[in-house]
Amino acid sequence: MHAVARRARTAAAALAPAPRTLRDAALAGIADALVARTGEIVAANADDVAAARSEGTPESVVDRLTLTPERVAAIASDVRDVIALPDPVGEVQRGSTLPNGLELRQVSVPLGVVGIVYEARPNVTVDAAALCLKSGNAVLLRGSSSAHASNTALVAVVRDAVAEAGLPADVVQLVPGRGRESVTELMRARGLVDVLIPRGGASLIKTVVEQSTVPVIETGTGNCHVYVDESADVETALAILVNSKAQRPSVCNAAETVLVHEGIADVFLPRALQALTEAGVTVHGDAAWQKAGGAADGLAVVPATAADWADEYLSHDIAAAVVPSLDAAVEHIRTWSSGHTEAIVTSDTAAARRFTALVDAAAVMVNASTRFTDGSQFGFGAEIGISTQKLHARGPMGLPELTSTKYVVTGEGHIRR
Repeated sequence: MHAVARRARTAAAALAPAPRTLRDAALAGIADALVARTGEIVAANADDVAAARSEGTPESVVDRLTLTPERVAAIASDVRDVIALPDPVGEVQRGSTLPNGLELRQVSVPLGVVGIVYEARPNVTVDAAALCLKSGNAVLLRGSSSAHASNTALVAVVRDAVAEAGLPADVVQLVPGRGRESVTELMRARGLVDVLIPRGGASLIKTVVEQSTVPVIETGTGNCHVYVDESADVETALAILVNSKAQRPSVCNAAETVLVHEGIADVFLPRALQALTEAGVTVHGDAAWQKAGGAADGLAVVPATAADWADEYLSHDIAAAVVPSLDAAVEHIRTWSSGHTEAIVTSDTAAARRFTALVDAAAVMVNASTRFTDGSQFGFGAEIGISTQKLHARGPMGLPELTSTKYVVTGEGHIRR
């Protein structure tokens, strides 16, 4: 592990001064190679998927693990989107001439060596490599053992393209080993690795945050809420709710709880139950939702428990409650939210303003699906993760969040007296 990290530091030093044209050429080569070698990638992924299913892995996890030709093409498209983004390196954040004549500039610079620890999401392998390459960083990738064949194939494609473009292949490396020891070594490689970013479930993130001696940018789980306000348009609210929950339930920006103002509940609940049931979603509801389900044929509601309010299902399940007011919805969100994404559906501008002011989350949606909290959807290209912390980076982390700054001070023989 330390040998790999040292090679990464050497590669990072060579990458940092590389011009944008060279980094972009490498990214273009990666995108082309992903498309050209799709068969090789999908075949390797099929081995991982078969092994996961044989081990009884939940389908929500299998879905995140799976690569199809269409998903590989989408990953390549995200890489091309990164090429078009502004270069984050060398940007002057601020500058001035001091009273003594010194010229002061704060300039963005790469972080150096970035470590990524993530679970069964092979798309993260390419997303992380592309964003780190564009921002001048070397990256050490430690995916889960369940995606080892997929990640090995993807990294081989990326390294070949990087080397063909004339950059050191070691700017992208897999962390050796498939056991927990390799993760532990990565977390303890302070001085060799500049920052560590965990992407995955609550247990993984908690372990990295608590045990790492390398500085960590914490990404969070997605216990996301949709609040349907009293003034909401019912059709709009139904569309946003179903999209937030069912468009892709296995991802962190999928909604896990729906809260409905009591003033619209009589109209909305029966329609929502029908729409969610048709989408294959099981509702874990409070007494009001249970009553609405009991009054309709085939729309049974599972009684909700405290565990449901806290759960990140990542499946076709959603917790549901009726609340007496917007403030009650905010209080529920404050109690149970993971700080990822919260949404309000309303036609009342004042209610929208109050909700966005009171809700503390990385992203707050007004009349839009929670599924939009995503680096690509925000126009950042791919993302390195979605940060739910408040230091340095928050929300989808794109290129600017993968840089630090340094001060460049220019004088004319200045000395301090």
